[in-house]
Amino acid sequence: MFQSFEEISSPSAVPERVRALRRELKSRKLKGFLVPHSDEHQDEFLPPSAERLRWLTGFTGSAGAAIVLEDVAVLLVDGRYTLQARAQTDTTLFEVLQTPEAKASKWLTAKLPKGGALGYDPSLHTIKEIERLTESLGKAGIRLEPQANNPIDLLWQDRPPPSSSPVVPHGLEFSGRSAAEKIAEVQERLRRDRADAVLLTLLDSVAWLFNIRGADISHSPLALAFALVPARGKPALFIDPAKVGDNVRGHLRDAVELLPPDALDARLKSLGQKGARVRLDPETTPVRFKQVLEAAGAKIVAGEDPCILPKAIKTTAEIKGARAAHLRDGAAVSRFLAWLDEYSPSGRGDEISAAMKLEDFRRESSELKDISFDSISAAGPHGAVVHYRPTTMSNLKLKPRSLYLIDSGGQYADGTTDITRTIAIGTPSAEMRRHYTLVLKGHIAIAAARFPKGTRGQDIDSFARRPLWEAGLDFDHGTGHGVGSYLSVHEPPQRISRHGTVELQPGMILSNEPGLYREGEYGIRLENLVLVTPPAAIKGGTREMLGFETLTLVPFDRRLIDPSLLTRDELAWLNAYHAEVRRKIEKLLKGSSRSWLRDATATLS
Repeated sequence: MFQSFEEISSPSAVPERVRALRRELKSRKLKGFLVPHSDEHQDEFLPPSAERLRWLTGFTGSAGAAIVLEDVAVLLVDGRYTLQARAQTDTTLFEVLQTPEAKASKWLTAKLPKGGALGYDPSLHTIKEIERLTESLGKAGIRLEPQANNPIDLLWQDRPPPSSSPVVPHGLEFSGRSAAEKIAEVQERLRRDRADAVLLTLLDSVAWLFNIRGADISHSPLALAFALVPARGKPALFIDPAKVGDNVRGHLRDAVELLPPDALDARLKSLGQKGARVRLDPETTPVRFKQVLEAAGAKIVAGEDPCILPKAIKTTAEIKGARAAHLRDGAAVSRFLAWLDEYSPSGRGDEISAAMKLEDFRRESSELKDISFDSISAAGPHGAVVHYRPTTMSNLKLKPRSLYLIDSGGQYADGTTDITRTIAIGTPSAEMRRHYTLVLKGHIAIAAARFPKGTRGQDIDSFARRPLWEAGLDFDHGTGHGVGSYLSVHEPPQRISRHGTVELQPGMILSNEPGLYREGEYGIRLENLVLVTPPAAIKGGTREMLGFETLTLVPFDRRLIDPSLLTRDELAWLNAYHAEVRRKIEKLLKGSSRSWLRDATATLS
């Protein structure tokens, strides 16, 4: 299995760990300390050795931050995690607040006295984050004090060692562009922007640039590494030499200098001594690197990581691979749903057995490299916990007259998938059908959208919310995130949300996943991946419009759809989608699964 269902949160250990941290802070003459969910690479999913927030608070989500002061503490999480955070931490010690409504700076200004010193680890916070905090806290007379040694690392006695998984080449047949071609493009951009070098700290940027993949992060094919790319000359890849075999050395040839990670600071100091202009992305680069470079005399050139946008715009080979991966994945998920319909009435099904069965179906293709994240297999009330992870302690049965939400994905060499379906177990209530159909209407609004060049994710986010808003409902997460090509399942910069300020461009892949959550009852989320298509003319129109191609090929649950709530156009889209699913997936299924698919994709009227 690619996933474990053991309980990894330990709220009972939280009180002593907080006390120990406070003793350490007192010895350092600090009034408090920041504990983000991050590492030196600002990756969403962390290696076990970097899970400091989990160790301190018990919270296992992929985003959040804690602040511990002398006598109070707070855990800040977004709307996906508020229920989970309250269940996993000691709420007598940590106040749980939801961002972005709650802000760290505002909470600190209210709690810390003037002249107080707040410690932070400069390896874990970005340049922009520290600049914002310094400005806001400075007005209140609060000082930020960087710590050379993270106090949690001193207290964490059983901290796991860093991963040492081998790196593998990612073939040209999958990437569509050679590493040499990508490096040349980045170097040309550096010269155009009058920068002497760029430091790459994001793991997926490093993996994309050099066409390599690793296994240091659970379910993400990434290797722990940094890269320094000069405007002219050979790039340096800072990576544990034990991870790099002859296959990778041959793949990179002599185009890249391989160095151990502990050689990075010396190379940065050397650039500083030469007065080099070094490009750093202030939104993603840990502030420590800026401090090292400036102390050595370098000039910092602020600018976005030059790999982010070209990585997001998929090549022809990557688009072809995405379609192939979704055919394979659609067949596996359809087989699972057919099995679920047959098995769930027995009353023996539960969250864990269902997640394991879905993984089994994906494995049978023999092309599955990993799942793309821990499956969110959520029965009944657990569906309202947006990023729920089933454990042996929380595992629920799939009960009649309930909803089951399954959010999962696969990592294949030719593409990354992510799909959510909500399924009726037994006969659904009228309210369940109404809510499901409202979410489906929002999903269709995104899938069918046409929009001009220059449109951003925030411009169309409300398309998915309008049917819910009209019913006095909403959901507290974005409508869609970017997805990589055998890379991170959550890939910036593209997204469909209120904060999605990046222009959507042809070749970008995003999720389309509106939802609705009833705490203590059920959750509904319907997710497909979509590809931004090139501009095309519309009959009678005066300008070309972009749109979306739906990549995911799995039926929606017809039992939960109330056709009377759908417009004629919405019903036409749904029937056309189901016809396409049947046409493309049926030939990959056999026996009862094929019969199930025909029924599941039958025309609705």
